[in-house]
Amino acid sequence: MGDVVSNESLANLLKEERRFDPPADLAANANVTAAAYEQAAEDRLGFWAEQAKRLTWQTPPTQTLDWSNAPFAKWFADGKLNVAYNCVDRHVENGLGDRVAIHFEGESGDSRAITYAELQREVSRAANALIELGVHTGDRVAIYMPMIPETVIAMLACARLGAPHSLVFGGFSAEALATRINDADARVVITADGGYRRGKPSALKPAVDEALTKPGTENVRSVLVVRRTGQDLAEAGGTWTEGRDVWWHELVERQSPTHTPEAFDAEHPLFILYTSGTTGKPKGILHTTGGYLTQVSYTHHAVFDLKPETDVFWCTADVGWVTGHSYITYGPLSNGATEVLYEGTPDTPHQGRWWEIVQKYGVTILYTAPTAIRACMKWGDDIPAKYDLSSLRLLGSVGEPINPEAWIWYRKHIGADRTPIVDTWWQTETGAMMLSPLPGVTATKPGSAQVALPGIAATVVDDDAREVPDGAGGYLVLTEPWPSMLRTIWGDDQRYIDTYWSRFEGKYFAGDGAKKDSDGDIWLLGRVDDVMLVSGHNISTTEVESALVSHPKVAEAAVVGATDPQTTQAICAFVILRGGVEEGAGLVDELRAHVAQQLGPIAKPKRIMPVAELPKTRSGKIMRRLLRDVAENRDLGDVSTLTDSSVMDLIQAKLPSTPGED
Repeated sequence: MGDVVSNESLANLLKEERRFDPPADLAANANVTAAAYEQAAEDRLGFWAEQAKRLTWQTPPTQTLDWSNAPFAKWFADGKLNVAYNCVDRHVENGLGDRVAIHFEGESGDSRAITYAELQREVSRAANALIELGVHTGDRVAIYMPMIPETVIAMLACARLGAPHSLVFGGFSAEALATRINDADARVVITADGGYRRGKPSALKPAVDEALTKPGTENVRSVLVVRRTGQDLAEAGGTWTEGRDVWWHELVERQSPTHTPEAFDAEHPLFILYTSGTTGKPKGILHTTGGYLTQVSYTHHAVFDLKPETDVFWCTADVGWVTGHSYITYGPLSNGATEVLYEGTPDTPHQGRWWEIVQKYGVTILYTAPTAIRACMKWGDDIPAKYDLSSLRLLGSVGEPINPEAWIWYRKHIGADRTPIVDTWWQTETGAMMLSPLPGVTATKPGSAQVALPGIAATVVDDDAREVPDGAGGYLVLTEPWPSMLRTIWGDDQRYIDTYWSRFEGKYFAGDGAKKDSDGDIWLLGRVDDVMLVSGHNISTTEVESALVSHPKVAEAAVVGATDPQTTQAICAFVILRGGVEEGAGLVDELRAHVAQQLGPIAKPKRIMPVAELPKTRSGKIMRRLLRDVAENRDLGDVSTLTDSSVMDLIQAKLPSTPGED
């Protein structure tokens, strides 16, 4: 891969004035101090064994790691515990039943406050309902739901029974849902009539009905349906199959509110979560019980400096993604946190909706994605300024590398220039955070995830697996197993080995490019396939995007590499302009010159296209694959996961007016 093009703005960020020390009061009372790094360095396995004690085990483990069959790990293998008990029951038993577990906020403004005692009763009822539907330990349950409390309750009910769940994001198509049901051999599907999206009911049940007509889904015997929107199923294109379909309120609410959870082996499967694969076939990432819960619980406690007695935590991710699994359901609830669960989008019914929610619930910790932060930047500084955000004491970033401009805006306009920002790197496959500042320890740098967390071994290597020196770039790898690591790809051990462990012997290859700065801190550069080869130079799409967004006329940017016969790849950029900026003559040349000034002439985009919007999934991720299709004049692939597929029509309509080249 070689060194990534030098970024002058990156060098500027390393100046002392661009570092932000932890606030004195936070540092003095932090959950985790610098001693954690020393403890983990001296005895890594002993460190994780100590963190496992934060959980309640029916049979405490005497083993920590079994790596004898690498790369297949076993953590705490002789221990037994129940995940749902750890997330719900033990808090009630410890006298915290009246503490609010979930503040639910519907998109239209309806709200519910669910205490831990109420959550215990609802999870027990749901578990009893699944038993009545014939669900046994080991049976897989597919969950295709909106962002409502019943989704979390369903996850916990499955965990209570030892029935691995497979959540499928509610924006996925019937075909995608069928593929995942088939691969996991799910026997029950839990869904809803629909959810609310941008002020309107969005049906889900019809997609389930269609999915269950596909080959490979014949083993589904029951569909449990939450009534959320009340829309007529037939009018929405759905059906009702007697003997298979059952309403949640009719089955669950008549169940007993008590259920005794069973303890399962630490390596018992907890969930399968599908992620994209280069072959086109989704990969079913398998996570198990004890190691996963140990690490998500610890990292939620450490990275967010959680004080469960006083904090109100809000992770804005969808539960259908791994961030929602780890930092909406299992991490926060295992720690007895009070959290916010929001159904809708950040701009419905107005662009201040998120900040209105922060003000309403006194949110103290906010965890969101750079894409969302940049959208808020685009809408204007005046919008968050209308709300009281003084309750916020810590901000987090997740999902992709955050450009320094967005980092600074986030801290200034949301965090009042006082809150630490924890920029976290991790993956569906890692299960929990791997790289992040610790808010009471780390002097943070805008745009950098900085260091591996205590107990995690990560570095950057070159093509020959040699660790690169400070100031150089390469590939991010993990050199030691970690508790929340994926155990395999469901049903395909060889693909697990080939995908993650074959590139560099004995090392987990994350698929991300990274560079070390002069301090040895790590800067993520995006997926390796998002590093462009231009005239023999490797240029990160993230760095070009960051350079574009640093221009005062640009709100958001997405960069892709398009095949070019002269330079191997040409840099193509799609930009959203800030409000009030006109797409006048000379703008594109101005932006190209700005990138050249920031990164060097080799990084100057060959094509820059101002657009009204970028193609995004409902989780807020930019679909760069579609932008590559546009840049290379290919037919578009599946656009069903986009929030608004008409965005691609608008982008394609602008193709004839692309700028000149030099």
